[in-house]
Amino acid sequence: MTARSESKAEATESIIKNMAPNAEIDFFFGDLSLMKDVKRIGNEIKASYPKIDMLINNAGLHAFEQRITSEGFPEMVAVNYFAPWLLTNILTESLINSGNARIVNVASEASRNHGEFKLPYDLTDIKTFTSRESSSLYGKTKLLNIMFTGALARKLEGTGVTVNAINPGFNVTGLGRELWFASILEHILKFLHIGDPRRGADIIIRLALEEEYEGVTGGYFNVGTGKPIIPVQPAGNSDIEDKLWNYTKELLEVKEDLN
Repeated sequence: MTARSESKAEATESIIKNMAPNAEIDFFFGDLSLMKDVKRIGNEIKASYPKIDMLINNAGLHAFEQRITSEGFPEMVAVNYFAPWLLTNILTESLINSGNARIVNVASEASRNHGEFKLPYDLTDIKTFTSRESSSLYGKTKLLNIMFTGALARKLEGTGVTVNAINPGFNVTGLGRELWFASILEHILKFLHIGDPRRGADIIIRLALEEEYEGVTGGYFNVGTGKPIIPVQPAGNSDIEDKLWNYTKELLEVKEDLN
C-alpha cells in the first residue's frame, strides 16, 4: 500500500489486522502528487515484488481550488491521472511476470461532466477555478483514467495482464473534505446510511478477484450490478486514447529530463 502519513498507515494496518490477523502489509511512503515520489515508490515496489498479481489504482483527490505542484503540474491531474499512469508503467514488468495479473483503475461517472476536452492542454492547465467549477475538472481526471484504461488494455494484449476501470458510485470517503461543511455532511450521510464505502470497495474487489472477469480487459464496470458501462466520449475512441497516451508519455519524460 502507498501512504503519505506514517500515523495513518499504522491506523490502517491496525484495521486490516483486526479483520485479517495473518495479513502481511508493506507500506511505501511518498506524495502521489509528485512524480519523483511516484517513480521512487514504483521502483521500491518493483524491487520488493518482482511478481505482482493485482494493482488497484484507488488514490484520488477532489481539489476545490487550483494548486500547482512543485513540478509545475495541476495537483488534481497529477494525483488522479499522472500518478496511476506512471506507477502502472513502472510496475508493468512485475505484472507481466505474474502470468495473469489484473489492474483495476477507480474512475467515476463524474467523467460525464468533464466540460470541454482539449489535448494536450488539459494535462497542464493551471488556470484558477472556483469550487463550483472544480466538479468538471475532477470529472475530466476520471475521464482520463477511463481513456488510460482503454489504451493500456491494447498495449498489454497477449501479456496475460488485464486492466479495467470501475465506477464506485457515491461513497463517503473524505474525498470532499476540503469543503467547510464536509464533516457535518459526513455525519448526516452516515446517519442516513448513505454512501457506505463498502459498496464502492465491493466492485473493486470483484474486478480484482472474481472468475467472471477473468480475461476481460479494457472495460468500464458499474458499482452494484458489476455490469459494463458505455463511457462518455472521447473514451472508447482508440485514436484519441492513443494520442492521450503519447502526450502523457512525452510530458512525463520531459519533466524527468528537467529534473
